[in-house]
Amino acid sequence: MPMNALYAQSGGATPVINASVAGLLLTARQYPAHFERFFAAQNGILGVLGEALIDTSVLSVRELNQLKSTPGGAFGSCRHKLKNPDQVQRLLTVLQAWNIGYFFYHGGKDAAQTCMQLSELARAANYPLQLIHIPKTINNDLPLTDCSPGFASVAKYVATSVREVGLDLASMANGLTKDSSSKVFVLEVMGRHVGWIAAASALACRGAGEPPHLLLLPEVPFDSARFIAAVQDTVDRYGYAVIVVAEGVRDTLGDLLSETAERDAFGHVQLGGVAPLLVEQIRAATGFKCHWAVADYLQRAARHLVSATDLAHAVAVGEAAVQFAVAGQSEIMLTIERLSDIPYTWEVGAVPLANVANIEKPLPAEFIDAGGFGITADAIRYLQPLIIGEAAPPFVDGLPDYGAWQWRLETPKLPPYIHVN
Repeated sequence: MPMNALYAQSGGATPVINASVAGLLLTARQYPAHFERFFAAQNGILGVLGEALIDTSVLSVRELNQLKSTPGGAFGSCRHKLKNPDQVQRLLTVLQAWNIGYFFYHGGKDAAQTCMQLSELARAANYPLQLIHIPKTINNDLPLTDCSPGFASVAKYVATSVREVGLDLASMANGLTKDSSSKVFVLEVMGRHVGWIAAASALACRGAGEPPHLLLLPEVPFDSARFIAAVQDTVDRYGYAVIVVAEGVRDTLGDLLSETAERDAFGHVQLGGVAPLLVEQIRAATGFKCHWAVADYLQRAARHLVSATDLAHAVAVGEAAVQFAVAGQSEIMLTIERLSDIPYTWEVGAVPLANVANIEKPLPAEFIDAGGFGITADAIRYLQPLIIGEAAPPFVDGLPDYGAWQWRLETPKLPPYIHVN
């Protein structure tokens, strides 16, 4: 007998997150014998707890295709950790009330952990539930997959930004004195524990002397004296220096260079502010005029500059999620499996959730050059195919024509859920 299905998002958005949703929902409509109704939770797992459910049948094929070119999470997301058995039990109660037999959870390693918790409870309750984890994260830190959908588009955006700002800075760095013209630019990108995004900015470099000149990666302990010497040497050689730093860079004692007092639901420290800190160090040591910027949400919302390869990955994992589900698979995460570099070929696979939950994939040591401020040819060989191709959204009146999504929620079947933060 067909059962209902439920989709929910977890964590931050990516430029192509909605493309996976479109692939999922369009493919599910090809299997009416398996899916009676297909719901989406508003605002992720909190929407499941609160029965804030959307019937996706209201979306036309045209609207689903429009999702592919819209940034942000169309159904909303959240960062919420299931911290007590009552919350997990509430999830299962909601799924039972709505006859949910398929649960598609879209996120990173924290989402995989939530899937594991729910799966264990469903099994203990003898409730038939198939759980499929659809991968996405701009940090590219999910294990056992060649790359994470969302990462390649951020890599393309950051590398493009570095190439453009490098040309700007080079044109302004010809002053006769240190303080008469800008000499240094520092770009801060995301990367709590891993340096994949910062590393990908090196794709901007076409030859010796081109930016980025220095990369600061969480995998390489930060030594202030070595860093300042490298900045001075770079300016002496090329007249200017472009630096890309991951927000999670740590010193030689393992302490974050910059963090706030805030933490998210999963206990992750709120990061940000390492770029201005580095600029102050550079100014104090060299007297150079410096500028800095933080890519922040810009990098993960830049749908206008997505990688066509990344978009294809995102759609494919959404489609495959349905295909694996109707084949009876459960407790799996979809993966991208690279078959060759040149030409770049790939296929979608799957791995057990137990091999993914709360496991992080750092930048491999062989991808980091001997000096620690750059990446190797092996890294370039891995990264380059991921950013190939353009897939711009439609433009109207000079701006991207992104969808504006408003949803009507289903009437709850259960008593109200009182959320305690």
